[in-house]
Amino acid sequence: MSEQTFLLGNLVIMVSYAAIMVAILVPLARAGQLRSNKLAMATALIFFSCAIGHGLHAVMSYEMILHAASMGGTAMDASGIPWPSALWDLLTAGVGIYYWSLRRSYGVLLGKGAIYVDPWGQHRLDEADARERAARHAAENHRATLAAVVEHTNDAIIGATLDGTVNAWNRGAERLFGYAAEEVIGRPAAILADDEHAGDQAAALARIIAGEQGLHYEARRRHKDGSPLEVSVGVAPVQDDVGTLIGISVVARDISAMKEAAERQRAIEERTHQAQRMESLGKLAGGVAHDFNNILAIIANYTEFAAEATGDNDAVQADLAQVQKATERAIGLTRQLLTFTRGDTIQPQDVDLNAAIAEVHAMLERTIGEHIIVQTVPAPEAPVIHADPGQIQQVLLNLAINARDAMPDGGTLVLEARRTALDGREVNMQPPLEAGVYACLLVSDTGEGMPPDVAEHIFEPFYTTKPRGRGTGLGLSTVYGIVTEAAGSINVYSEPGVGTTFRMYFPLATAPESAGETADPDAEPAPAEGSTVLVVEDEPALARVITRILTKAGYHVLSATNGQDALVLHEQQGCDLLLTDVIMPEMSGPRLAELLQHRHPGLPVLYMSGYSNGLLGTTHVLDEDVAFIEKPFTSKDLRAKIGDVLASAARL
Repeated sequence: MSEQTFLLGNLVIMVSYAAIMVAILVPLARAGQLRSNKLAMATALIFFSCAIGHGLHAVMSYEMILHAASMGGTAMDASGIPWPSALWDLLTAGVGIYYWSLRRSYGVLLGKGAIYVDPWGQHRLDEADARERAARHAAENHRATLAAVVEHTNDAIIGATLDGTVNAWNRGAERLFGYAAEEVIGRPAAILADDEHAGDQAAALARIIAGEQGLHYEARRRHKDGSPLEVSVGVAPVQDDVGTLIGISVVARDISAMKEAAERQRAIEERTHQAQRMESLGKLAGGVAHDFNNILAIIANYTEFAAEATGDNDAVQADLAQVQKATERAIGLTRQLLTFTRGDTIQPQDVDLNAAIAEVHAMLERTIGEHIIVQTVPAPEAPVIHADPGQIQQVLLNLAINARDAMPDGGTLVLEARRTALDGREVNMQPPLEAGVYACLLVSDTGEGMPPDVAEHIFEPFYTTKPRGRGTGLGLSTVYGIVTEAAGSINVYSEPGVGTTFRMYFPLATAPESAGETADPDAEPAPAEGSTVLVVEDEPALARVITRILTKAGYHVLSATNGQDALVLHEQQGCDLLLTDVIMPEMSGPRLAELLQHRHPGLPVLYMSGYSNGLLGTTHVLDEDVAFIEKPFTSKDLRAKIGDVLASAARL
């Protein structure tokens, strides 16, 4: 190889390597990576040293050319040609060309910490980088979604440090506690609890620090406005990537409505259980009253017989009068017991409110307590309404019990009846009434009274101001239901420290029945000529009493103690009226009547029982429209009822 070619090749390679070095250093300098990108700097120094080497080769070939000229030759001897250097120069020139092509195609050494990677490796690196970016994007989206869920959930989610300082506060916490995030972050969580319940916060924090993984409990917390909150609290530890405890998270949920609903459900269940107990008590009381009323009927009527036989003996008459009073009192107590145990059976009839308050007064005098003075103020003209007498008594007793509870230290309770004219524009009438004249029943007390905000809600079901366990909140709602069912209205006036007055208005009965005028004792229907009454009573002593009463009244009486004997008597002699007990062994009164009416269509039947008619009606023992007389009865009641039944049958 000629020395000129060798010189030219080394010069070209030297310049090329110097250019590559400059191409590396200029971007590094612009990127500020002359010190940090050590790999690129090392590559630039390698090309720099190579450029220096090829420059030295060029100097050597130039000196050889000068030496040959001085020797008078024009060409270098073949043995003097530096073939190893020439081969090395060709190899490094090829490496430079290859590197330059890679750099222009892939930007090698232009990035921080860059290193040459082949195209397939670069493709795999690009895919891995894309997957990493996708994973980072998904994680960021997940964190954003989770943050949005936490921020917008209805539950309060709170973060706190290990010393109890709030460091996270979502919108649910703002809604629950009333504090904005900027008002509470950085402050101790103790501001959410009053002094009485702050201890459970500290105890929960201590348990989490001690290693417990989660706590759940119910607690009372405080709203920003000071009102109490019933909340369910969940506390959990917050740990970093290596498991070190760095804080706690608290999830709080308002359970006030849930607890109110549970309390309401408990009250409903308690009321249901009470109704079931009352139903059982009603059945028990009905059974006892049936036998007891038979006994009272015997006592009452034999006392009447004795009084008739000893009319000229004043001492005996006085004694018998005491027996009659005691019997009447026992009859009244039995009827009251049946009234309060017959459930919702309603038997509307004309009720004298003067008589109603007198009956309740007699009952309260024995039961309400000596510290309460009970007074009655009857109306000059007895107001008569059409309602269920047992329910009217229930209204008076419910209000009297409330009045007693409002007067723990004693006071005065007034029961009053009157007639009142309304113009239809009265306020606070529930419900409103049209103008007219009404019967008014008043219950007043000198108790503690009620503020207006309490008086507005007293007729709502389950609303009560009594201590827990002292009332279900159904007493006054029951009063309201009874009054409105009788087409009436109720008004309450109360002043704290003065007392309370309930005014109940009822439509006056248009045609008073037995509650109005006192009937003439001699006006009972006369017995039909030759009328035969078949008496069926399984209590022999009472059967004798009935037979004696009816025989004295002019009836022909057939007596039997069971259904089979009654069928035989009717087959032999017939009858014009069947007077039968309802509940009897072997054959009931309704079954006996059915058999006899099959033989004798249209036969009048009068049922009698110690059970109330309402109780028998609710158990479907008797139809509601049958003729019925309740034991115990007087001779006058029995004669009048039989006369009515026979008269009604004659009109058909």
